Amino acid sequence: MALDSKGWADQQAPSLDEFEALAVAALESLPQPFRDLCKDVRCFVAEFAENDVLDELGIESEFDLMGLFTGVGLAQEGIAPTGRMPNVVHLYRRPILDYWAEHEETLGAVVTHVLIHEMGHHFGFSDADMEALEEQAAKEASVEHD
Repeated sequence: MALDSKGWADQQAPSLDEFEALAVAALESLPQPFRDLCKDVRCFVAEFAENDVLDELGIESEFDLMGLFTGVGLAQEGIAPTGRMPNVVHLYRRPILDYWAEHEETLGAVVTHVLIHEMGHHFGFSDADMEALEEQAAKEASVEHD
């Protein structure tokens, strides 16, 4: 079966702005109670994590970090009283695109996975909790597209 390459001939990877719009759409596709909990967490998109972040985490390749939560998680809210930086989820465009290119998932699914995983750190969710949220988000997205 021959693939029609015409649709891909003029396609480019999404820009930072387009990637941010994809992240916003992924956030909006999350189940409502989770979305409400996330309303005060900012989302920031960059090409890669900064070198000092990679060094602090002991990560050798800039492609090995797709996202990062920074701030104080809800499970730790009582620890930092005032004057703290806002809670932020950082999404790293190039590592996410690299992962997407090597796997059989949609880009939206990969972004949603990273977003849920990083937001999950804010809430102190277990991996099982995060997987359940991803499954629920996927089900709701498929219902919306039907």
